Amino acid sequence: MDWVAVISYWPFALGMLATGVVSGVAAGLLGIGGGAVIVPALSNALLLMGFDAEVVQHVAVGTSLAIIIPTGIMSARSHQRRGALDTNALGLWTPFIVAGTFIGGLMAGWYSGDVLRIVFAVMAFVIAANIVFSFQAKLMGHLRGSKLTHRIAAFIVGYISSLMGVGGGSLTVPTLVAFGETMHKAVGTSAAIGVAIAISGSLGFLISGWGVGDLPPFSLGYVNLVALVLVGFTAALCAPIGAALAHRLDQKTLKYVFATFLVAVGLNMLWKVLFG
Repeated sequence: MDWVAVISYWPFALGMLATGVVSGVAAGLLGIGGGAVIVPALSNALLLMGFDAEVVQHVAVGTSLAIIIPTGIMSARSHQRRGALDTNALGLWTPFIVAGTFIGGLMAGWYSGDVLRIVFAVMAFVIAANIVFSFQAKLMGHLRGSKLTHRIAAFIVGYISSLMGVGGGSLTVPTLVAFGETMHKAVGTSAAIGVAIAISGSLGFLISGWGVGDLPPFSLGYVNLVALVLVGFTAALCAPIGAALAHRLDQKTLKYVFATFLVAVGLNMLWKVLFG
């Protein structure tokens, strides 16, 4: 056994455990699945360990989607117990969001790491601006009763979420709000939708990354099993804490927390593209 290699993984392991705590609380608090925390954290960790920058972002995105599965389940259950889950919207969105996410995961190998980072950053800024200025509600609010509009939105959200490596909450929450949901119900429903996104998207990344060279050890396609276990375990434990906190905050405060968080993450991604 290479003990030097084992010892060198301890900082990575500790970093992933800390990432799990933060992403789990964020998942419950904001209904985002934790991907907006996991992707930059895992990407930075793998870069610091010397892995190829071209595959690092793909591994971070694919692994993030897989991690969101247990986190999203715990978060959705916590919101459901508080009556903040719209089962009608969940049934309407799930088939189409799964299709969009799976296609996005399969196509991820076509894009470079920097393209994925730019997609992440631009969408984070757009979403944050929408939360503050509510332009999506003005553009789409009159379509809230259209099932076709819901289905098209679900497919687009799934595709973009897959490329970002998020559970879709950063897109699903404001879209559901635009369609008339309260912020709390949008967050709870988004957490459940995020599970479907995560399962479909991570499968797509596993397939598209199969056989790719220079992947980190213990990776299946673009899904790293070490990060999956460490982050997934702690995130699932901490998601109910965030969900409990979300129901203590008023809707306006929750929106501004969400927007500030997304801007910070988007700036981090752009920094890596421009100066990385």
